[in-house]
Amino acid sequence: MKKIGICIGESSPTRVTFISKSMPASGEYVTLEYDGKKVLGMVEGLVRGSPSISEDILDPSVVERILNYEGEEEQYIRGRVRLLGDVKTREIPKTPPPPGTLVGQADSSTLEKIFGDGSITLGRLISSPGIEVRVDCNTMITRHLAILAITGAGKSNTVSVIVEGILDLKGMPIIFDMHSEYVDAEFTSGVKRIAPCLNPIYLSAGEFKVLLDVGKEAHLQARYLRKAYSKAKKNVREGGSRDFVSQVLSALRETREKEENPTSGEKTALIGVINKVEDFNRKYSGLVNSSAINILDALKQGRANVIDLGQVDEEYADVIVSHVLRKLLYKRKEKKIPPTFCVIEEAHLLAPMHRPTLSKHWIDRIAREGRKFGVGLCLVSQRPKNLDSNSLSQANNTIIMRLVEPSDQHHVQQASERLSDDLLAQLPSLNIGEAVVLGLMTKIPALVKIDKFEGKLSGGDPDIIAEWQRTIKEKKKKTEKQRREVGELYKGMG
Repeated sequence: MKKIGICIGESSPTRVTFISKSMPASGEYVTLEYDGKKVLGMVEGLVRGSPSISEDILDPSVVERILNYEGEEEQYIRGRVRLLGDVKTREIPKTPPPPGTLVGQADSSTLEKIFGDGSITLGRLISSPGIEVRVDCNTMITRHLAILAITGAGKSNTVSVIVEGILDLKGMPIIFDMHSEYVDAEFTSGVKRIAPCLNPIYLSAGEFKVLLDVGKEAHLQARYLRKAYSKAKKNVREGGSRDFVSQVLSALRETREKEENPTSGEKTALIGVINKVEDFNRKYSGLVNSSAINILDALKQGRANVIDLGQVDEEYADVIVSHVLRKLLYKRKEKKIPPTFCVIEEAHLLAPMHRPTLSKHWIDRIAREGRKFGVGLCLVSQRPKNLDSNSLSQANNTIIMRLVEPSDQHHVQQASERLSDDLLAQLPSLNIGEAVVLGLMTKIPALVKIDKFEGKLSGGDPDIIAEWQRTIKEKKKKTEKQRREVGELYKGMG
């Protein structure tokens, strides 16, 4: 065992302070042997100091003289070890290590046993690049996952690595793709792109009301719409016209003609809801189609099912996501569809902190009930503080990449009891692709360098300079072409 340091001062069953002459890596795994046990720990809170060079010295020349006299040999490293549990049983020891206990580097065989028996390869330990980190797919899906980071830290790559791992297991991932990042992704099993086309026959009255922007306070409009919606649905099912929206409009106009002595409020409500249906028909023309198949019927096991929401607004995306989640849960309860793992990009827009949405209701419902029926959630967000804390707290697994803003960090820590202050302090210094991995899918917390997804992704930052240059070239070509055409025209006239 390579010695890292020695315990000093008072300790507890969960934490101990050590000093060392050599600098270990923050997040490095260590072992301590005492009371007949071998206990695994993680290095945290490193500081370097000198007994002779204190903060009270105000003259740099004094520091230089001390260094010339003592050199760096007298300097020390002090840190903490968070005790993670017995190497064999993972149980937290009941007794603290005594002062003088040696702190040694955890050997590769110990780390391989801890991190090597999962079903999906996530990456490698930052402190020990030779150790592969594998996570348990069953626990990841049944206990849900959150992937949180600032823009550009590697969220999409992490999602792709996880989806690739699920596809290797012949699973059925569903990606709600808010920015069309995954539609052309090169997953080994291929992508099943699903257009965001809704058949209103499969929508609930509440979902249809949200699409039409009929608010909760518009009781009269909601009543008229509900009656027209039910009538149109019945007509379509009985073999009438397949143009559902036109059927709704016809029912509303028929109600307006038959209404006897309507009040001014009723007139206003009817006209208002008719206008909203007409606006809806113009706004979502082609996206709402009575001939479209049910989205759930398009899902394929063993393929990356990507529901492309890149061209629709947030309201429409909200209805799509809530509709699919609602149907998925009911289908899984009846065992009419395989277990699924739903990746929800931009989760803070669909399940916001201080605003109700249809998706928020079903995300929360699946977070509570999905474990029993095999419907897993993966909430992906670059603004954790705007993500509903209840939804976030239901994710018992977390992959946290670089987070700089303190309010985001605080929100995540409140929702995740496993994120210690020392791990929280690591978040701003993480490099692209590095993450703190916590939860039930891994036996102990880990600092991981996520593997690079080998396939192509459509996301990422655009090359702005290249686009500028291309625009100039295209403009120049167009100008030259027009000049040639004008010259040829004058030649013909001459």
